[in-house]
Amino acid sequence: MTIETLLILIPTLPLAGAVLSAALGTGVLRGRSHWPVVVAVVASFLASVVLTFQVQRGVEMQSDSSQGFQRVVTLWRWADLRISPSTSTLHEDPGPAGPPTAFQIDVVLRADSLSAVMLTIVTCVAALVAVYSIGYMHGDRGGWRFFAYFGLFVFSMTMLVEASNLVVLFVFWELVGLCSYLLIGFWYEKPAAAVAGMKAFLVNRVGDAGFLLAMFLIWTFFGTLNLHSTWADGALVQRGVIDQVLEAAKSSAGRTAPIAAICCLLMWAACGKSAQFPLHVWLPDAMEGPTPVSALIHAATMVTAGVYLIARCLPMFAACEVTDLVALVGGGTALLGAVIALTQNDLKRILAYSTISHLGYMFLALGMGTLAGLTAAMFHLATHAFFKALLFLGAGSVMHATGGVTDIRRLGGLRRRLPVTYWTFLIGCLAIAGVWPLSGFFSKDAILLAVLNRASTGDGAQWHRMLFTTALVGVLLIDFYMFRPFFLVFHGEEKLPPESKGRVRESPGVMTVPLMVLAFGSAVLGAYFEWTGGLDRLLAAMPLPDRWRELHAGELAASVRAVPLGRISMAVTLVGIALAAVVFLGRRSKAAALARLMNVFGLYSLSYGKFFIDPLYQGLIVRPMRGVAWFAALLDRWVLDGLVDMVGWTPKWLGAALRPIQNGLTPFYALAMMVGVLVLVVMLLM
Repeated sequence: MTIETLLILIPTLPLAGAVLSAALGTGVLRGRSHWPVVVAVVASFLASVVLTFQVQRGVEMQSDSSQGFQRVVTLWRWADLRISPSTSTLHEDPGPAGPPTAFQIDVVLRADSLSAVMLTIVTCVAALVAVYSIGYMHGDRGGWRFFAYFGLFVFSMTMLVEASNLVVLFVFWELVGLCSYLLIGFWYEKPAAAVAGMKAFLVNRVGDAGFLLAMFLIWTFFGTLNLHSTWADGALVQRGVIDQVLEAAKSSAGRTAPIAAICCLLMWAACGKSAQFPLHVWLPDAMEGPTPVSALIHAATMVTAGVYLIARCLPMFAACEVTDLVALVGGGTALLGAVIALTQNDLKRILAYSTISHLGYMFLALGMGTLAGLTAAMFHLATHAFFKALLFLGAGSVMHATGGVTDIRRLGGLRRRLPVTYWTFLIGCLAIAGVWPLSGFFSKDAILLAVLNRASTGDGAQWHRMLFTTALVGVLLIDFYMFRPFFLVFHGEEKLPPESKGRVRESPGVMTVPLMVLAFGSAVLGAYFEWTGGLDRLLAAMPLPDRWRELHAGELAASVRAVPLGRISMAVTLVGIALAAVVFLGRRSKAAALARLMNVFGLYSLSYGKFFIDPLYQGLIVRPMRGVAWFAALLDRWVLDGLVDMVGWTPKWLGAALRPIQNGLTPFYALAMMVGVLVLVVMLLM
């Protein structure tokens, strides 16, 4: 198949599966309503693999590798609004492209190294989660609805990745948010699930407002919303947004202010979608949804959309030096998520805060503003998708066996009853901790190396050394908080909750096979990418602007994995695991002593209370807004409604006042006429 056909096929298949499950699920398919979506998502994954090989072949066959490789497919023109010259200038200085003369939106798809890698990750994890969901959702009366939402989400996410126009990207950015809301609140009979879905939806809308404003500024200053440059017959027709931004930043320092504003707004949108501080509060509550949803949307796919957006626009961020903001938010969020995860007792919420922390590491790598940082972020995105999906599905297997219990204090000694879950969960913990030679070791070190390289350049060295130290501390905390639930749930004295009714046994094969596949990927994927260098070479073939490519030429070749750095990070990892073993494999009094030690500095209360960010939002935003809403309702009910009602009642009151005059008495009418005549005479005389 051609690249153009594959670009259309990859999102179309999940959409068709979703439509079939929704239309035929209740009446025809019933208990087999999952099959259209499962088959469609697996086929979409196979098409993504073929697309990746096609892109790789195109990269190898390209004569001029410095230009990068891409294929652009325009499906149709969605909007074409011509603007008259008198209204075309929306700003005194409309930008390097001159005043925009048309507002055009093309539904245009693009295949390049970045989108091919992202599509393969998304569809691979989605296919495994879909198979797992057959067993997990078995017997649920809303199963057809779950799989319809599932297919719609995969369609939306793949279109988001393929879109090369910001308006089209935003449409599917919003649609994945809608699917997230539907899937988080899937069990809408539970008040907690309904509230969590609404919270995720509203917090993401706060971030998405930044995306809308950024698009408005981009079109105002640059006259296009296409990310790619348009060519016809070998001639440049129109430069894309990123190319124009770099030209503007180079030609005039005065243009960096609007460019910086655009990048800050895009960063705000990415913080909402990828759960970065201060918009991270929705992700832990999203664990109220079914566990496959947590594995798919909130570990491997939707939450990485913000990372993908920053990676796609990274040259823009580097041009106006907004990358330091990305690094600050990423490094701070990585440490914040790790500290909060230390004291949480809900297994899925521990994994949620771990996701927040690891997404922070990806932002930290992107914040270096280099090609090595971009590659490290995408490397960690790929490995994280596997081992975090594995850990979430492992948690789902534990819940499936224990009647839905997620409190790690109520579980213990399950390794003998759940052997497959135990060993796959162990591989996931070792991978996320960064133990050699599992995947997390290589991708984590790639991020640390990207930060260390910036710290050694002399450009903001002190600042980047601080970020490097923060990242190492985060590694230590990750190892500790990940092995805490592992030791408590699977080791020690056997503890079975009453909800399990004593029938704790391993999950069916349809659930354990995806666990084993994900465990295999978590074990070998990082080493394969590292030792072959395939991911580095593929991402280096992205269609990056010439000026930015020249700036970072040879960067990946120079960023050889430093042996001392690997030893240092491995030592930190082993120390973290050893501390967790000493504290949680022995007597529980050690854990209590550690909690008391943390509380001496007030750290335990802050961590357990999640730094009280939710109550702070309640006090500063939610309650004042409720007060404003109450006052507005009062004003609407008693003032505005009263005024509107008065307009309606006034004719009635006037009619009632004049009604006695019409009494039917002839002498009264004659008297009234004479009085009227006298009044007119007096007025004339006056």
